[in-house]
Amino acid sequence: MEKIKVGKIVNAVGLKGEVKVYNYSDSSEIYEITPEMYIGDKLMEIENVRLQKNMVILKIAGMDDRNAAEAVKGREIFITEDDLPELEEGEFYIRDLIGMAVIEGDIVLGKVKDVIQNTAQDVFEVERENGKQLLIPRVDEFVLDIDLDTREIKVSLPDGLLDL
Repeated sequence: MEKIKVGKIVNAVGLKGEVKVYNYSDSSEIYEITPEMYIGDKLMEIENVRLQKNMVILKIAGMDDRNAAEAVKGREIFITEDDLPELEEGEFYIRDLIGMAVIEGDIVLGKVKDVIQNTAQDVFEVERENGKQLLIPRVDEFVLDIDLDTREIKVSLPDGLLDL
């Protein structure tokens, strides 16, 4: 069973044992639909979830005071693969895209090293065989097909992009 990192406890909140979580996922919904999560290596029940600006606030069963909440500060939060929600057609988890071959025509350009999400659209960070990095925006004009079965991303890049 693979564990998937979804956040990190960054602080205690108030006096009743709540914790503030920096959310690694693109949605806070995962906290609301998952009744138990791993806090570090320990599986714990989530009693309540609320949002405060862009942070997730969790009430974890058995943590009933500020001292208990401060004791888990810095620990990462994980779920299992079974907890992942089903995706719509054409949606992918980043972890599934990492390592996929990026192909233009018959030429393998490299493998996806990461997906950058803090821009207007996702950007594939592709590591080339020559050690250079290639950034490809995930827009329909450039990304033609993503095939999880063959682990290939087919692209059509504008002239000159490979020369940068």
